[in-house]
Amino acid sequence: MDWKVFTIYTLVFLYIFMVTGIAFKIVLENRNPVRTLAWMLVLILLPLAGIVLYFYFGTNYRKVKMFSMKELGDFKWLQYMSEDQKQRIKKAEFLKKEDMETTRRLMTLLLNNSKALLSRYNSLEVLNNGEETFNAIFRAISRARRYIHLEYYIIEEGELGDRLKDALTRKAREGVEVRLIYDDVGCWRLPKKFIAEMREAGVQVYPFLPVRFPLLTGKANYRNHRKIVVIDGETGFLGGLNFADRYLHGLPGIGIWRDTHLKIKGEAIISLHLVFLTDWYFACRELLLDKEEYLPAKRVDGNTVVQVVSSGPDSDWTSIQQAYFTLINMATKYVFISTPYFMPGETTVNCMKTAAMSGVDVRLMIPYKSDSALTYWCTRSYVEELLVAGVRVFNYKKGFNHSKVIVTDGLISSVGTANMDLRSFEQNFELNLIIYDRNISKKLATDFLADLDASEEINLHHWKFRSKKEKVRESVARLFAPLL
Repeated sequence: MDWKVFTIYTLVFLYIFMVTGIAFKIVLENRNPVRTLAWMLVLILLPLAGIVLYFYFGTNYRKVKMFSMKELGDFKWLQYMSEDQKQRIKKAEFLKKEDMETTRRLMTLLLNNSKALLSRYNSLEVLNNGEETFNAIFRAISRARRYIHLEYYIIEEGELGDRLKDALTRKAREGVEVRLIYDDVGCWRLPKKFIAEMREAGVQVYPFLPVRFPLLTGKANYRNHRKIVVIDGETGFLGGLNFADRYLHGLPGIGIWRDTHLKIKGEAIISLHLVFLTDWYFACRELLLDKEEYLPAKRVDGNTVVQVVSSGPDSDWTSIQQAYFTLINMATKYVFISTPYFMPGETTVNCMKTAAMSGVDVRLMIPYKSDSALTYWCTRSYVEELLVAGVRVFNYKKGFNHSKVIVTDGLISSVGTANMDLRSFEQNFELNLIIYDRNISKKLATDFLADLDASEEINLHHWKFRSKKEKVRESVARLFAPLL
């Protein structure tokens, strides 16, 4: 046999053997059948590239426990996860009697799936755009006396990034402890000089899951999408805004950036800080979780009941997806949903359709223009089936609405970093605040309705007559949704 022919046959055999092995592995993982078939299709239709894509993006790290934080399970802060929390939920004396049965189920779920602590003595401030949010953060930073802890998915050089760098280096030179975690992929464009200047001033800076070429691994697909600020254990921030100029000034061709952030004071700071301190240990192996000065029990006069819910490949459950599902399922009057990217999978879509067909006023707000073409077309692929079921869908046209907000019956609401898509549910490290407060929920509902004034409702009849070209784009994008 000719040597070249032998080599070709050998390579083909090895390729078939490898593809068969990967396919067998995917089947044994018992994934969602849609995702399993999607990966099978990629392996068949994209020779060699399919294998590379699987190793980079297909490995289920929740299954293999690569990101497990179980070794932290014996430290003092676990006392907050004790039977006292279960009793607190069971009694729920701080809730109105008519609200107790409705909310208790969600509280118990979040305690069980993500150890989300229930706290009462809190006050919240809703921040509705970049100017409000960043001014509030910089004011809090300027008042810091002991420490400033930040964790962000994106930090970019520019007006906002430079202002952040100057504020942190100034406080570090004053003797304040400053710690910063940045996502390595989200901050790929951040110059090394930018980071070096902060370190030289005494800011402790670490990347989350660093990825370096040519040693790129599947970790590139598992990113820290959280946005956290904790200052002196007294003030915290979380929400959808990163430190990049587009979050302040908008995007060319799209318009202003509409987003929702929260300023937090009170007991919930402990829960927020636990997430940061756990991620800090993961990033640099410095253990601060057993130091009481970083977990002070600060109460305020407010009476806002909340749970801080974290989710990611380090947890056993898709906690935020389960929270969203329950929030929609428990609605009796209305549920308002604002998300920039809508690719939630069949379970969540069916939940929304079921609620709408049961008489609940389900409204979904998505951007008319997006910063991502693939997610834009994939989001549109869900619109028709939602409209047919009675879900009202609105295109936000006054810029780009990046808010991740759900409001149920003016009673419970969620604000955070998690989009309503499979990446946020299963692959990213995310963080949301579940709020059991009528005043805050009504405020968020009012803001949602105000955004509707800047939106256009999609009409089912007109939607069905959109061009075939658009329908093809939507369908192709939908094929990739399970892999995103």
